[in-house]
This record gives sequence, C-alpha cells and structure tokens, in this order.
Amino acid sequence: MYRILLLACLFAASVVVGQQPGPRPLYVEGYTDQLSYVPGEEVAFHLSTTAVKASITIERIGVQNKVVWEKKDIAGAEYAVPANASSHGCNWPESFRLKIPDDWQTGYYHATLHVEDRGGEFVQRNSRTATGSLFFVVRSATPGTNSKILLQLSTNTYNAYTNWGGHSLYSYHGRNKLQGHRVSFNRPLSSQFYNWEVHFAKWAEQNGIAIDYAVNSDLEFHPEILANYRLVLSVGHDEYWSAPMRNNLEKFIADGGNVAFFSGNTCCWQVRSKDEGRSLTCWKQWYNLDPLYRESDHKLLSTAWSHHLVDRPENQLTGVGFLFGGYHRSHGQFMDGPASFEVHREDHWIFEGTKLQRGERFGGKDTIVGYECDGCELKIENGLPEPTFRDGTPKSFTVLGTCPARWATGDSVWYEKFPKDRVGNAVMGVYTRGGTVFTAGTTDWAHGLRGGDPAVTQITKNILERLSK
Repeated sequence: MYRILLLACLFAASVVVGQQPGPRPLYVEGYTDQLSYVPGEEVAFHLSTTAVKASITIERIGVQNKVVWEKKDIAGAEYAVPANASSHGCNWPESFRLKIPDDWQTGYYHATLHVEDRGGEFVQRNSRTATGSLFFVVRSATPGTNSKILLQLSTNTYNAYTNWGGHSLYSYHGRNKLQGHRVSFNRPLSSQFYNWEVHFAKWAEQNGIAIDYAVNSDLEFHPEILANYRLVLSVGHDEYWSAPMRNNLEKFIADGGNVAFFSGNTCCWQVRSKDEGRSLTCWKQWYNLDPLYRESDHKLLSTAWSHHLVDRPENQLTGVGFLFGGYHRSHGQFMDGPASFEVHREDHWIFEGTKLQRGERFGGKDTIVGYECDGCELKIENGLPEPTFRDGTPKSFTVLGTCPARWATGDSVWYEKFPKDRVGNAVMGVYTRGGTVFTAGTTDWAHGLRGGDPAVTQITKNILERLSK
C-alpha cells in the first residue's frame, strides 16, 4: 500500500511541475472577401481566433481617424491554415457581414480585431488580450462627383510582400528562404499604406483637396470608373501591375486623362490576376518557369515589364523605369547621398511658386529621393540632361530633376542584356501624349509632404490643380 501511495504522489508531482496542460495561445486574424467596395455593398469578414468571442472596431483613416462602426460578441472559431495558404488562400468560412452604410466616405478603412480571455482553466490564469487588423477601401458611390482625382492604392504590392502563411514573392523572408510565384488576397495581408500613401492622403485632407479612393485591381476589374476622373494618382511603392491595369490606364491617358506618379519602382513587374482578382501570379526572375514561356507570344510573361521578351518597358507608361534608376539610401547604395532633386528647367510650370533656381536642390531634409527610384537613359545637351529615348521614354518627356541612383550588387543577374556596373538616376519629369503624365521617380516623395517641405508641397499643389481640371 505504501508503495502505491508513493507512486501516486510522484505522478501527481510530475503533473504539477511539467505536465499540467496550459492555455492555448491567444490570437485573432482575418481578411475580407474583396479589397474595395461601394456603399450598399456587403463586406464579408473571415476571422480565425482561439477566443470564444471577438470584437471589431472600424476606423476611416484621415487627419483625424474616425471610428465608424463597432461590433462585439462575434462568435469565435479557430480554423486550420492550409499548407498552400500563401498561394491559394485560407478558405476560412465567413464570420459575419457588414453592409456599407450610404454615408461612409470614400477612403481607407482600418479594422482592429480584439480578443481577450482569463488564461488557462487550471493554471496561468492571466488576463490576456490580443489584437489583429485588416483593411478595405470604400470607393465613391458616385465616381467623380465630389472629386476629379482618383488615388489608386498599391494593394498588389502589399500582397507581393506579405509572407503570411509562409511565402511571398520574395525569398528573403519566406519559409526556408523560398520565393513564391503566386500570392493570395484570401489571407491576412500586411498593408504598406502607412509607409507612403497615408502621408499623401492626410496632406490632401489638411489642404482641403478632395480625393476618391480605389485599389490597383479596380483599374483591371472596374475600369469604367476612370471615365469620371481627370487625374489618377500612384503614390509610394506601386511595383506590381497586370496587363489589363496598364492597358486601361494607357487608354485613359490616350483619351486625354492625366496621371501623376508620386511613386517609384512603379510598374516594374507584370502580374497576372487569378481567381477573379483574388490572387496574383508572378514568376519574376524565373520567367523561364512561367507556363507562358513555352508559348510563342511572351507579352504576358510574369516578369519585368522591361524584359526584352515582354518588350514593354514601364517608361512607355511612366516616362521612367527601374533599369535606369536603382536605389538611393537603400541596399547599400548612396547611403550618404543627398536624397534630394537637383533642379533643371526652373521655368517649367511644375516649379511655379517655388522660387527654385537651376542647380538648386530640394527635399533633402525629408529624404524625398529614397529607397527605390526610376530613371531614364540620359545624355547632356547644352549643360542639361535630356532623354536618349532609346529605352521607351516618350518623345515629349522633359527632365525636371535628377538624383543619382544605382542597382544593388547582383541585380543585373535578373536583367538580361543589361550592364552590371551602371550608375543611373532618379528622374523627375513630365510628358504629354493625349493627357499629361508627371513622374517623381522615387518611392519617398510623400515623405516631403509629411515633413512640410515647401518645394515638395508647392510642386504637388501645382500638379493637382493643373491636372485635375
């Protein structure tokens, strides 16, 4: 009997010190069934959580973030993450729906997910909380009525960099350092809105400039909205474009519409939409693995737009491209560079009201030339830079500002038929071909608006006022 009691005590002690079951991890994550909606449409939310209940708070992001909707006691349930969630989505069931009220403004909407519990049933009885987030965009129910300016957010780029589920279109943060070639929107996404676009949006709102919102894929799946606007904006890091997106915007320009690319690395990679726009395919540097490579027509290869097999450099749309740009204060390139533009042709309307003179620089305090930059092949004539026009840059393109930029070591491996040791430029300029197109040639232009740089502010106002008419 004594031996039995001793064994029982030892067993009980072992449970206490190492084998007592603890609480589950607490988390909440989710996504919506679309990226953008108009008032009257329903948003389907797909959530997964270890909590019994969840709550959600939705805010419109602006100069003053405004809470527009809250819901508590959403039934919680945990769902498995499929092995191919990165590429084909989570396939979680719908948790609840929300009909967008008629009075919701066009804009970027941030949803905060919140859960809490009391910890474990027998041990670790702590008050625990966890939060997650997701986003969606509300488009105007009456496009062009309150504004002739459309800001289309770089949501394809958000998805390309999201490694949730294990993979993105990059290897540096992928599981086992593997690069994916397909990414799904049906998973929790990492937003890049707060890196660039938010600064532009808040500046516009502060200055009484009304803008309507959309997302990249709206250029592909809702191109009819373009006819209601005079000016379309790209801000920040707008790297991944499908052929229908580009075709529709180029038609908009040919028909007299205007575009301002306050962005860099713009339209660098061609993607193909799948699943009615809920996923993207891009083989990037591994273009020879793209199933379309075996076909005779390579125009839709999901690789660099500037690749010789695609033969449609982004310069033809934006005026500039990454092949003649590169990095500035990033990737080890020009880490002590000026991060500012040198002014050329100071009498151009772009510079009206700035008092800038030829050879002066602007934007350095806020490092407006930074991260990834686009340029064009240049030559010097009469002491001023001119395009050579050999790279697809439109014949009417005028160079207004430059700053040195350079590829990182090894970049040329992914670009056939291109030099390995070329120094290029971020190039700011403008051209007219039907409509007028401005390009900043840098991802970080909006940082000058955030910092209140007077030249950046005045130039941006000049562009918006002139091209939105």
